[in-house]
Amino acid sequence: MLRILNEHYAVNLLNANLNTNYADELRVPSTQNSALELVKQHKEAFEWIQQAVELMKPDNVHICDGTPEENNTLVQEMVARGDLIALNPEKNPNSYLARSDPSDVARVEKCTYICWPTKEEAGPTNNWVEPNEMMATLRGLYDGCMRGRTMYVVPYSMGPVGSYLARVGFEITDSPYVVCSMYIMTRIGVPVLKWMVEKQLPFIPGLHSVGSPRLDKSIPDSHWPCNDKKYIVHFPHLRTVASFGSGYGGNALLGKKCFALRIASALAKDEGWLAEHMLILGITNPEGKKKYIAAAFPSQCGKTNLAMMMPTLPGWKIECVGDDIAWMHPGKDGRLYAINPENGFFGVATGTSLHTNPHAMNTINRNTLFTNVALTDDGDVWWEGKTDDVPEHLIDWTGKDWTPASKEPAAHPNSRFAVSTNQCPSLDPNWEDVEGVPISAILFGGRRPLTVPLITQALDWTHGTFFGAAVSSQTTAAAEGKVGELRHDPFAMLPFCGYNMGQYFQHWLDIGNKAEDAHLLPRIFQINWFRKDKNGHYMWPGFGENSRVLKWVFDRSDEPLTPSAIAHASPIGFLPTDDAIDIDGLEGVTVETMKQLHAVDVPGWFSDLASCEHYFSQFGDDLPQGIKDQVALLRRRLEEYASSPAEAR
Repeated sequence: MLRILNEHYAVNLLNANLNTNYADELRVPSTQNSALELVKQHKEAFEWIQQAVELMKPDNVHICDGTPEENNTLVQEMVARGDLIALNPEKNPNSYLARSDPSDVARVEKCTYICWPTKEEAGPTNNWVEPNEMMATLRGLYDGCMRGRTMYVVPYSMGPVGSYLARVGFEITDSPYVVCSMYIMTRIGVPVLKWMVEKQLPFIPGLHSVGSPRLDKSIPDSHWPCNDKKYIVHFPHLRTVASFGSGYGGNALLGKKCFALRIASALAKDEGWLAEHMLILGITNPEGKKKYIAAAFPSQCGKTNLAMMMPTLPGWKIECVGDDIAWMHPGKDGRLYAINPENGFFGVATGTSLHTNPHAMNTINRNTLFTNVALTDDGDVWWEGKTDDVPEHLIDWTGKDWTPASKEPAAHPNSRFAVSTNQCPSLDPNWEDVEGVPISAILFGGRRPLTVPLITQALDWTHGTFFGAAVSSQTTAAAEGKVGELRHDPFAMLPFCGYNMGQYFQHWLDIGNKAEDAHLLPRIFQINWFRKDKNGHYMWPGFGENSRVLKWVFDRSDEPLTPSAIAHASPIGFLPTDDAIDIDGLEGVTVETMKQLHAVDVPGWFSDLASCEHYFSQFGDDLPQGIKDQVALLRRRLEEYASSPAEAR
């Protein structure tokens, strides 16, 4: 468990000429509940909350108890104000729609900062500001930012309450939408507080404000208050998060990307484990043998679809442990064990359908909080790709009338759903195992129309680390910026790594180097569902048919790291033999298609290698020798392959 000096909770960020003589009560009206009485028994937490109250100056304070009654009260208050729209209870019971401000629709990477004491510690891929300078900026923004609003204090746990793998935090926020989202996405309230008080646990402090004080209550409030100035700031050395100006998920739900990846990745480096942007699934073959697979893709590249896949292969079963974040720890037996620290799915609605992800559709048909989807005339939700038939009329995500003739999409491309993990019909029975689940394979992938084969296996852990470091993908609507451009996204962690990425590569290499038995480590693979032919058509059907590829992963994870009846060696790694992946019954996919999907495109790989070298050069001396060696080895293998006779390949 992490250890933090008590003064780090408050002094560095909040305690600038603030009162330090704190009473046993908060100095503003507060909800009298069991949560308030419990938090008073954690001295560091209560003093930190008092300092936040003094700086942010809310009208009221509410310590969240995490009960369904509390959540329902907040929801109904938002409905009454028009902040949420209640959906048709016959179509989608106990579900609601929120519409964000058009300026606040995605993660804002340009406003996301990793503030270590030195720029070198943050690394070249992170935005950095000297910590004291950033703290002064934040204090100025936070001063009086909650006037006219209620301060909500959300105690939460990432991971099962009581698990030695779990970590706890507080989020202070002035957004009831954020509170209700945290209610879904994490474990919050009294059970967490009781554990914190009993063990006097250290916590990750998180401050959030939409940055829109209500100075004149005679003026109607915005249904989605936010601020043009946005800061999503992390102080990894202090284990602290501060967010201002945005109410959108990844910027405002501080337990998710901020804590569970950016802060946790730095914590994991110090403690010898991995905090990763990965799904976790269980896969069982017809004989009843079960394994667990983790997979890292950039946002909107199919993590949720894969985690909830309905396999087409007869007799195979896939169950979901998590769709976004994995915390992996070395176990006593030498294997890596993973937990999903979240308690809900914050998935992309656009493109989700009964064809692409039937389990997701059956997960979000009740008790769901939707954001920026369209509203049908009968009170249901709709988004592009949900149905083949497009409704004749909708209210779009901005609240305007929409018809099929409209030029803009009805739902925002990054529209979202938040729903409890427990509603997933394919939920793995071990998803909350306090020890985690043993990982047999790790997949890296992205949107690559060219060059990268459907599936490739790494030669060993170090080569697999290079797979992760070399991930690149076409950009999507999950972050601000132009969609469709190819960018490097190592380990799918580019927006989420809380320290120097070069040192992060070394940490992955160290996990392998420190393993007592490398054969017990997960096998590592590179996948690409998005390969296109010369006419721009996808060559692989994807979705449930991806189970055919996972079967090969399943089988290869039992085999030695050598060629076999189902795998042959190539300069880029082990590739499936021509008949290794079952394509029986796949329309339009032939043996020739599979050969093309697994062909080694030598010019393409030399181009990729040059791009990787250019990208890696920014890390300077922090680029590990192990990665440099992998670049040299790949070049040598490609050169030998290119010069060999065609019949020998």
